[in-house]
Amino acid sequence: MTALRYLQAYPMHLQQQVMHMIADGRLGDYLTTRYPARHQIQSDKALYAYTLGLKQEHLRNAPNIDKVLYDNRLDLTHRALGLHTAVSRVQGGKLKAKKEIRVAALFKEAAPEFLQMIVVHELAHLKEYDHNKAFYKLCEYMLPGYHQLEFDLRVYLTWRELVAPN
Repeated sequence: MTALRYLQAYPMHLQQQVMHMIADGRLGDYLTTRYPARHQIQSDKALYAYTLGLKQEHLRNAPNIDKVLYDNRLDLTHRALGLHTAVSRVQGGKLKAKKEIRVAALFKEAAPEFLQMIVVHELAHLKEYDHNKAFYKLCEYMLPGYHQLEFDLRVYLTWRELVAPN
């Protein structure tokens, strides 16, 4: 059996369940049954509006977001599915920080739940920089069932790698 690089941090019994589905050729069917829909958020403008809506709903006091876009350069080889950055620039006598969120372009074809999970993850970094207990608590607050979605996203990435290896 192949090593499940996206699932290495999970307990062995969960990894074995995924390995059995791979061996039986059922992993794709499992994901299609569980996540049949595809979202319609295809442009950077639509992604920005979607992200701003989630921010307004859950993080009104968080810093403003200046830019949100799909990034073709983000992929699994960079070990990043999304990025949050603050670009600092001097304007006149003031230092201005522009907040940006970049989402890997592979999410254009993903289930809406996976896009929501990655956007929530990046939004949570506006309040909590590190992946600590408070960070995951905030993610769970913004998206109940966040942990299951993160696991299923990792299963989806495993399946994508099996279907179209690098």
